[in-house]
Amino acid sequence: MMQVRASQTEYDYSQEISCIPQVTGREPFLTGENVIIACIDSGIDIYLPEFQTANGQTRIIGLWDQTVRPDEERGFVPPEGYSTGVYFTREQINAALAAGREQGFELVPSRDTSGHGTAVAGIAAGSLSGVAKEADILVVKLGVPLENNFPRTTQLMRGIDFAVKEGLRRNRPVVINVSFGNTYGDHRGESLLERFIDNASEIGKCAIVIGSGNEGASNGHSAGKTTQNRVIELAVGDYETQLSIQYWKHFQDVFRLRIISPGGDEVLLDSSRMEMVRATLEETELLCFIGEPQPYSVNQEIYIDFIPSDRYINSGVWRMELIPVRAVTGEYRLFLPSYVARNAGTGFLLPTPEVTLTIPSTALRAITVGAYDGQRRSYADFSGRGYVYRYEEGKVTAVGATYGVAFSKPDLVAPGVGIRVPVPGGGYENVSGTSFATPLVAGSAALLMEWGIIRGNDPYLYGQRLKAYLNKGAVQLPGYEVTPNGMTGWGALCVEGSLPRG
Repeated sequence: MMQVRASQTEYDYSQEISCIPQVTGREPFLTGENVIIACIDSGIDIYLPEFQTANGQTRIIGLWDQTVRPDEERGFVPPEGYSTGVYFTREQINAALAAGREQGFELVPSRDTSGHGTAVAGIAAGSLSGVAKEADILVVKLGVPLENNFPRTTQLMRGIDFAVKEGLRRNRPVVINVSFGNTYGDHRGESLLERFIDNASEIGKCAIVIGSGNEGASNGHSAGKTTQNRVIELAVGDYETQLSIQYWKHFQDVFRLRIISPGGDEVLLDSSRMEMVRATLEETELLCFIGEPQPYSVNQEIYIDFIPSDRYINSGVWRMELIPVRAVTGEYRLFLPSYVARNAGTGFLLPTPEVTLTIPSTALRAITVGAYDGQRRSYADFSGRGYVYRYEEGKVTAVGATYGVAFSKPDLVAPGVGIRVPVPGGGYENVSGTSFATPLVAGSAALLMEWGIIRGNDPYLYGQRLKAYLNKGAVQLPGYEVTPNGMTGWGALCVEGSLPRG
């Protein structure tokens, strides 16, 4: 989830309104001690005081930089059991701190060039301004996507696997923070990545906290249900160089899809024919892949790639006409790439803001975090929206609940507007996004784990049990009295209320 930088730094109310000082500044004086917070992100500036003890030693127990090439002669090797990147130990990091920023880079050649990971780690566990000021920090700097690979899926799965195993190896509870996502997938929790996260969340004493993304107001999703012809309009802005559409449907439904360019050229696709169709509409070439269900999903994807013949895709309004041949459910779901990957003028003219949370925050067992504006006590419109599963009066409402149990995505929201964060090289700035709401919850999870597991008050306070207490302690925001809901989940983070005391 990309950050939105504020023009000036103002006072950050995020911890105060999240009921955090009530458990850190007074009894039980929680600090996150002996809990590991794993930040899987863009790296970290190891030289900042935020990540050091009072005597100048690092609080980072390990840094796996997946972008650095191994070099055995220099002692640069991957973590045991992995083949890529380099793992830097606490001792190596302390040696780099002693050498200073310039010479230390020779010892630990890892940088956070975007500042995103540094900000996330600072919110969750910074010594000066973080939530869990004495938690141990484990860092995974994600590598670049491999050729022909789903963006960062392999790298992320390895990072989560590594963090969970480190918790087991050290016999410590671990909170894993994932502050990024993308729009590719059916958003139903069925992909390999989502199911991997669900499985990983059941190993050891861990909690996986993931941001819901910033796609809520990006006009990148259109969905509905129809048994008649329906036209969906997509505005393509000027100077758009690349674009794709995912069209997801039930495999039992048979639709034809007519795509019409702004100038009137068209191509007709048949969802019953699993094939690749190539067509040129005006100055834009379309590559259309009509897929089939995968072993882990009963749904079908039609993927449409827009490729300009010259420099730009034809701008204007493209129309997609859904023509039902056999509509069993009639459901359709269309997704565009993330807003950061397309021009501001590109989006659906009648978008569907629901189910705009990014993947992998759709993983069922993850703690999914949305954002709200703490000063205004209002939902942040950019925050990815989800859904509510509910069973009422003998029938299923929403999407698939059973046995009267209601739950939602996101699970809860935390302040995500104007959050004060450290930046590489020193100093602070204010940023906004669900990326920065997420580590507030991750740091809070570490506090609860310290109280329960480390101090012996509740040795089972992790995983879904931890999520349940966070959700129970959440407070309602004005205007969202019905909970859970697909915008704020069970409400706004309140750590004091989530602490299971009597």
